[in-house]
Amino acid sequence: MPKPLTSRQRQFFDFLQQRVAEEGGEIPSLRQLAAEQGISHTAVAGLLQSLQDKGWIRREGRYSRQIVLLEKSKPHLPEGGRLIPIIGRVAAGLPLYAQQEWTGEVLVDGRIYRGENLFALRVKGDSMRNAGILAHDLVICEPRQFAANGEIVVALINGEEATVKRFFYLGDLIELRPENEQYPVMRYGLGEILIQGRVIGLQRGPNEMAAI
Repeated sequence: MPKPLTSRQRQFFDFLQQRVAEEGGEIPSLRQLAAEQGISHTAVAGLLQSLQDKGWIRREGRYSRQIVLLEKSKPHLPEGGRLIPIIGRVAAGLPLYAQQEWTGEVLVDGRIYRGENLFALRVKGDSMRNAGILAHDLVICEPRQFAANGEIVVALINGEEATVKRFFYLGDLIELRPENEQYPVMRYGLGEILIQGRVIGLQRGPNEMAAI
């Protein structure tokens, strides 16, 4: 477990992490790091030694010139904030979705979204426009394998296609109803639909969050 960093060490580590991303995995030389940070070689060496002693990097190779980042800097979350994974596709078995399906994370207000294993899904199309859900919105979902009539759900159709629609159980079939008159109501047999989550909110843009 790495030890906590001072604010200066954190700043330098964040800088290293950014430069690694920019250079495709390579870390600049000590001379470059010193020049870019506006500090001496000795100061850079001291910072690197501190990061190594605290378990954030490992130095390898001749004269320890190769640097391996052992940790990833976690973003500072505002009070009450939490990160929810954005999944690239819906697959059977939620909430046991695999982390390799994640395409990123979205910051939400944890005081509003308190459930366990919440996930976000990017909306395609405008079939739910009249419910205030637009193309490219992120819907915030709680994992569910059941739904009540009228709830907006994430449904997996025939194990392949995921859709966000309003759910209705009609005895021997399931209706998935859009919220846009330009789209038809979809009807399926009971075995064709797997409910994967209930939509509980959405995010539109970096700072806009709304409860549904």
